Amino acid sequence: MVVNGTLIWYYAICKREVWLMSRNITPDQKDTNIEIGRFLHETYYNRSKKEIEFGNVKFDVLVNTKDELVIGETKKTSKFEEASTMQLLYYIRELRRAGINAKGVLLYPEERKRVEVEFTEEKNMLLEKAEDEIGRIINDATPPPVVKNKYCKSCGYREYCYA
Repeated sequence: MVVNGTLIWYYAICKREVWLMSRNITPDQKDTNIEIGRFLHETYYNRSKKEIEFGNVKFDVLVNTKDELVIGETKKTSKFEEASTMQLLYYIRELRRAGINAKGVLLYPEERKRVEVEFTEEKNMLLEKAEDEIGRIINDATPPPVVKNKYCKSCGYREYCYA
């Protein structure tokens, strides 16, 4: 399996989720948080181009600007900002590898918040480390153990881990 932005996002939240996603074990699609996220993605930023695919990258929006290419990720809440930032950095890096210079912005419509994301060499090193560890996780025959964290109560996989 190829590392993608979704696995990068899950890696920053929970290593076990990475393993589950790599096996095509999907989270509970009727989970309220997943439904809200889907609604926000479909509702906001109608004037922007949505779901842009580029290789193995699929980012949410192409923000209209005259001077530069800006890609955006729409998220329900900023409480996952670290994970969202890593995901967006991954997309920016993949575009850079193809010779396309882009900037990124995290969009939190419910909070009326925008966070600009800047790609640096230090952040690139963090991405490379994450990709290496994701590779090890998805190649393991068994999932990592359950590690309870602050995100478990709103996780679409909570029944899988705690049933």
